[in-house]
Amino acid sequence: MTQRVTVDHDHGGVHSDVLDQRWYAFLRECGLLPVPLPNDADTAVRTVAELPVDGVLITGGNDLVDYGGDAPERDATEAALVATALRCDVPLLGVCRGMQVLQHFFGVPLERVAGHVTARQTLTVDGRRRVVNSYHNWAATSTARPLRPWVVGPDEVVKAVRHDTAPVLGIMWHPERITPFADEDRCLFRRHFLEER
Repeated sequence: MTQRVTVDHDHGGVHSDVLDQRWYAFLRECGLLPVPLPNDADTAVRTVAELPVDGVLITGGNDLVDYGGDAPERDATEAALVATALRCDVPLLGVCRGMQVLQHFFGVPLERVAGHVTARQTLTVDGRRRVVNSYHNWAATSTARPLRPWVVGPDEVVKAVRHDTAPVLGIMWHPERITPFADEDRCLFRRHFLEER
């Protein structure tokens, strides 16, 4: 799983990789063992290509550099991981920024959106209404093949995508921030990483 980059300007601009601790509990409940990847493209790609992994999780945080972000090393790492997952047929799931990475990788431009930073947003997922969260200012109102919209939310914002043929999925909500963790999200992660292979 990828990590966000923080820059400590008080200590010489040190770049650190960090991860929301709630991810560990959520993934444990999904039956998954998280392995944090560094924002070093070569190391991250070697880890995925050489170790027996169930998949790649691209987490949230940090805007993409093309949209004002300040973590080019993360952009490079995650683009390389998407390419590696596709080449090696490794399941990949992008969460929030992770879905933005997928859209960007396939040439879909993002745009600023309003009203999508809220702890509660109702979406229709697989024909059933459910409440999720939403913490993003950038999104897309369309997608491009080989991605296809799976969930569309308010203002026609695409909230989830699936790949036509590869085990690739993106969601714009944060399952690790829902308390208690939602059964739908646990099932989604288990199915995507453990059962669909």
